[in-house]
Amino acid sequence: MKQTSAPRSSGRRATGRGAQAAPADPTRDIAFDIVTGVIEHRRMLETSMENSPVARQAEPRDRAAAHRLGASVLRHMGTATEVLSPFLKKEPPEPVRAVLLIGVAQLLFLGTPVHAAVATSVALARRRGLAPFAGLVNAVLRRIAQKGDGCLDGLDQERLDVPPWLWASWGRMARPIAAALGTEPPLDLSMRPGCLPPPGGELLPNGTVRFAAGTRVTELPGFAEGAFWVQDAAASLPARLLDAKAGEQVADLCAAPGGKTAQLALAGAEVTAVERDPRRLERLGANLARLQLGDVVKVVQADATQWRPDAPLDAVLLDAPCSATGTVRRHPDALWIKRPRDLAALAAGQQALLKAAGDMLRPGGRLVYAVCSLQPEEGPACARAAEEMGLIADPFTPEELAFLPQARTPEGWVRTHPGMWAEQGGMDGFFAARFRKG
Repeated sequence: MKQTSAPRSSGRRATGRGAQAAPADPTRDIAFDIVTGVIEHRRMLETSMENSPVARQAEPRDRAAAHRLGASVLRHMGTATEVLSPFLKKEPPEPVRAVLLIGVAQLLFLGTPVHAAVATSVALARRRGLAPFAGLVNAVLRRIAQKGDGCLDGLDQERLDVPPWLWASWGRMARPIAAALGTEPPLDLSMRPGCLPPPGGELLPNGTVRFAAGTRVTELPGFAEGAFWVQDAAASLPARLLDAKAGEQVADLCAAPGGKTAQLALAGAEVTAVERDPRRLERLGANLARLQLGDVVKVVQADATQWRPDAPLDAVLLDAPCSATGTVRRHPDALWIKRPRDLAALAAGQQALLKAAGDMLRPGGRLVYAVCSLQPEEGPACARAAEEMGLIADPFTPEELAFLPQARTPEGWVRTHPGMWAEQGGMDGFFAARFRKG
């Protein structure tokens, strides 16, 4: 079976008459900006949306629909590319390919009526100065529509939708991970202690409350009052396993968007949240304010490799910047913007943060290191490097992970992946390890 990866950019835009004739359609225009931003410029989905001039003027519902459409293209891009192949005599320019991918996603994965999927794709081509290719878009999508789901017969969609280098790196986890990537993830909430969850959610074994994909968190009762925050079930584990106690001095490094900070503060710890990026810092502040923790948590803008507390800390939580391949259900752009050569720099950055975190601790103080990555060069390799720095491994016990025993590794680390809890809707991929300072 032919394997695919992100198409390479031609760097050109076709031109033609009729670009202004097509009716406005902010959903497809924003989706086009998302798809081209990811596959041509290797920008993250959210960044591509922020850079879209149409998105800046669009209504929230159009932005949400565009996000869903763009994410569907990226989630199924390998399969969609394979579906298109028999209908194309030669490779079209990359902008035309983006239009075709959007059309295929609507026809085969989102249940858009045939007329709407074809007509909006043709109109999109015209609006984007691709009028000379409008006939090609029309013909190809109509042929695919005629064949319908038969286009998918015999395709190994799970393998096609994961770049080969990632598939190989995931080993035996690859198939269950890939199986989880084809559907939108649910909405997970962590509850403020003492608050009742909104109606309609499912209580998971770790205490997370799960809602169906597409649930609008801002419309749930209790949102404005700070009764909960959005946090994937797996993302809630590192702070839980740090087991912060009331009165302890704790730092949360690389703290945005603030879910883990909230967990630590609500456990009674005196928390310093350290975040370098100004935009992420703004988001952290807004989330803490909604949760009524703005006056409880000390927020510091700093590079965590350089910042040091006034006095040694009892505990540090380090959720380090990483490849984010564990979040591909929510951020399928990570499949196509990351490259193998990126991993060495990311791992080096994590090791620098581990060294700094160790320096912040008092003797006997504990550190939980976590990454939302599935890559062995990051989590496991960096955990071994931490031991070489003199940090003492403190394995998670079976009792601590009794609600998720399959996530405990022989080393006593935590390894989750999107295929876990498949019946309940899966979870993100996380790695976590705990250490103590000698």
